[in-house]
Amino acid sequence: MCGIVGYSGLRPAVPVLLNGLKRLEYRGYDSAGVALQAGGDLVVEKREGKVAGLADALAAHPEAEALDGATCGIAHTRWATHGPPTEANAHPHLSKGRLALVHNGIVENHVMLRERLKAAGYEFRSETDTEVLVHLVDSLYEGNLLEAVTKALQEVEGTFGIACLSRHEPGILVVARRGSPIVIGLGEEETIVASDASAIIKHTRQAVYLDDNDVARIDGGEVEIRSLDAMPVSRATSEIDWSADAAEKGGYEHYMLKEIFEQPE
Repeated sequence: MCGIVGYSGLRPAVPVLLNGLKRLEYRGYDSAGVALQAGGDLVVEKREGKVAGLADALAAHPEAEALDGATCGIAHTRWATHGPPTEANAHPHLSKGRLALVHNGIVENHVMLRERLKAAGYEFRSETDTEVLVHLVDSLYEGNLLEAVTKALQEVEGTFGIACLSRHEPGILVVARRGSPIVIGLGEEETIVASDASAIIKHTRQAVYLDDNDVARIDGGEVEIRSLDAMPVSRATSEIDWSADAAEKGGYEHYMLKEIFEQPE
């Protein structure tokens, strides 16, 4: 299963994102990438292969100093489904340079949506169903990312765990889930989101698990959760009482047992 990590706060995002991705390596993947709000732009770096290769690419990036100062970003490890394991198909995916999105799950009506978006002038650079999502959100974006994501997901058939950001809304992450887990880790003036608690436990043990069809807007330490019909909802905060090693296994004795019990979801 693919992995998602996101961060909004006061400290540099890159170390948090890379650490989270490394915690998710046990799930298996063939490519990795990050998108960062840096200097008023979105900077995306993607690589086939291991997270270590992505880390090296970020360190050697021409804008490495600006990236070191970025305090909001998203990251992903991908296991190829739609399209082979290439940099073009790796997440995050961009739309018009202003939105970036990572996604776990399957968009079942991606063909119909792709044709509609092509007719509207969107250019596709990958074979993934995820690129359909980021262009769909962009087509509805009028300066409010939470509203655009909510409207877009109302049109989606299938499953998703997503994290999205815009160059025009500094510090803002929007995450959502249906059938693919998203956990929100609460810190002091910061929030870490992930598809698995193992990616956040180094930073916090206070967690909120989204329900299906929840959409959350994150701004540093502030979290606002809505339903897909735009109604405010409240979700309980849980205390993660596992060790870091146990968190990777979801509290189960070994990975195979964790995978077995995840199958119904």
